[in-house]
Amino acid sequence: MPKAITALTARTQFGQIMRRASGQKQERFLVEKRGEPAVIILGVEDFFRTLAPEPEVLAAIRAEAKRNKTGELSMESIDREIAAYRKERSLKYAAPKRRS
Repeated sequence: MPKAITALTARTQFGQIMRRASGQKQERFLVEKRGEPAVIILGVEDFFRTLAPEPEVLAAIRAEAKRNKTGELSMESIDREIAAYRKERSLKYAAPKRRS
């Protein structure tokens, strides 16, 4: 159950609210404006876990990458792999040169 707070409290104590929402307890806050519920503040991990869970196919891909140890490739190594593939593909499909 989210803790109800006023918009003024949210504005003046936003840093503390962010720490509590993203901390170990993953607290949620219901911000009220003029006594009416307006917004919910919750941490990113809490949001993805409860409101926007990862599709099963992405979870399977992530698990496979972890098993293959390919889940932590740097952008440089990814770029090298792409360049090598493109070079191999261009050589494979290049038109043979004619002899004169």
